[in-house]
Amino acid sequence: MNKRRFRADDPERKIWQDPEKIFSAIGLSAGMVFVDIGCGEGYFALPAARWVGPCGKVYAADINADAVAALWEQAANEGLSNLSAEVKAAEEAVACEGCADIVFFGIDLHDFANPERVIRNAKKMLKPSGRLIDLDWKDEPMEFGPPQEKRFPVHKAQGMIQSAGFRILSVQDAGPYHYLISAGSPV
Repeated sequence: MNKRRFRADDPERKIWQDPEKIFSAIGLSAGMVFVDIGCGEGYFALPAARWVGPCGKVYAADINADAVAALWEQAANEGLSNLSAEVKAAEEAVACEGCADIVFFGIDLHDFANPERVIRNAKKMLKPSGRLIDLDWKDEPMEFGPPQEKRFPVHKAQGMIQSAGFRILSVQDAGPYHYLISAGSPV
């Protein structure tokens, strides 16, 4: 298994995981509040800040201080004043209460020490009409990504999300390597 780490600006990654296509699929639009938990160097957070524009807001959190520093540097270089990032474990990250249109887990739910707690925190951050989005690795052999035994099959991710009080709105393929779960709070 290739342990390759993809940079935030990796053009090869964009071929099989294009943030703009994902944002379009999840309905992200100008003026929204987007929370990226486990943001790394900003592969999703940076384009999200461009996508939501100056009237929107992006909150990002990651446990890796070097990754967050790289994200801050790139945001400053681009003048993205609508992006806020902090070094924080996902289990402790609650960027705001009831303000997020979308809380996003970008191929990292399986990495969290306590994914159930992270999902419950997402519920705190979401507006009543907000959505939790889990983009994650399919449970099948492939050349890169986490070891297959570490990945969450779609049914496991769905079960954890539903156990936290969410209603699954859709499950779809997101390219050759990932699935995309969209969930909202029950009415």
